[in-house]
Amino acid sequence: MGHRYAELAEAAENGARTVDGTRSADLGHRTSVTGRGEPAEENRPRRTGRGEVSGRRAEEKRGRVTVEPTAETTGLRERKKQLTRHALVRAALELFIAQGYERTTVDEIADAVDVSQRTFFRYFASKEEAAFAVQSLVESHFLEAVRTRPPQEGPFEALHNAALAAWDTLGEAIGEIIPFDLHMRSYLMIESTPALIAAHLRRSLDLEEKLARLIAEREGLDLELDPRPRTAVAAFSGVMRAAGRRWGLGEDWSAQSLRNLTAIHLDALRPALAQDWRTPGTGGA
Repeated sequence: MGHRYAELAEAAENGARTVDGTRSADLGHRTSVTGRGEPAEENRPRRTGRGEVSGRRAEEKRGRVTVEPTAETTGLRERKKQLTRHALVRAALELFIAQGYERTTVDEIADAVDVSQRTFFRYFASKEEAAFAVQSLVESHFLEAVRTRPPQEGPFEALHNAALAAWDTLGEAIGEIIPFDLHMRSYLMIESTPALIAAHLRRSLDLEEKLARLIAEREGLDLELDPRPRTAVAAFSGVMRAAGRRWGLGEDWSAQSLRNLTAIHLDALRPALAQDWRTPGTGGA
C-alpha cells in the first residue's frame, strides 16, 4: 500500500499520464472519446486537400495531445515540488535526531513522506545533502546579508552587522521549511555526529573562502596577494564557532539566546585583539 501512495504522490506532482506513458492534458482540458476509444466527432482531426491535419486536434499525433502549460499550472507544480522537498527535509532531520544519522535509511525518510526512494533522489543526492539542506539556506542568507551591506562599512563591521541582521530575518526563512526549534536541534545533531563533522568542517571552510572573496571584492583587494580578507574572516568564523559552542552547552537553546551570544562574542573581538592582555607585574617588555 505504501508503494501505491508513493505512485499517487508522484502522479500528483508530475501530472497524470496516459496509458502509453505520455502526459495528459493539464487543468481545464477535456478529452472526450467514443465507445471504441476513438476521438469524439468534435475533436476528430480532419484532413485538408493536401493531406494536412486540421481542426482542434491538429497537433495530435497517435493519440498524443500537446498542451502548453499555463503560468497557473506551472506555479502550482513548482509549489508542490517545494512542499515535497520541505517535507523530506523535515522527515530526515526528525529521524536523524530520533534514531541517529547513520541508522536512518533513505527508504525510511521516503516512507515518512509517502513517496518513493526515486522521488527522494530527485531532490537530494544523498542523506548528507538532506541533513545540510537548511544549513545551506543559512549560509546563502548570510552571504547575501554581507553582499548588501553599505560600502562605507569596514570589513569587520560589515561581517558583524550582517550576522546580526541575518538573525533578524533568518527565523522566518527557516520557518518556511521546518520549525525553528528543529533547526536548532539539528545543528546540535550535526555537531555531535562523526559521520557529518568532516562535511560540516568542509562546508565551513568553503563558506570562509566565499566570504573572503566577497570582502576582497568590496575592498578592491587581490585576495591572492593581500592576506587581510582571509585573516578577518578566519577570526570572525572562530568567534561564531565559539558562540555556537557556548550556546550548545547552555540550557537556553532559543534563537534569541544564540543571537545574544553571537553579539556578545563579536563585540568582544575587536577590543580583545587590540588590547594588551598582560597583567602588570607578570613580565614582558
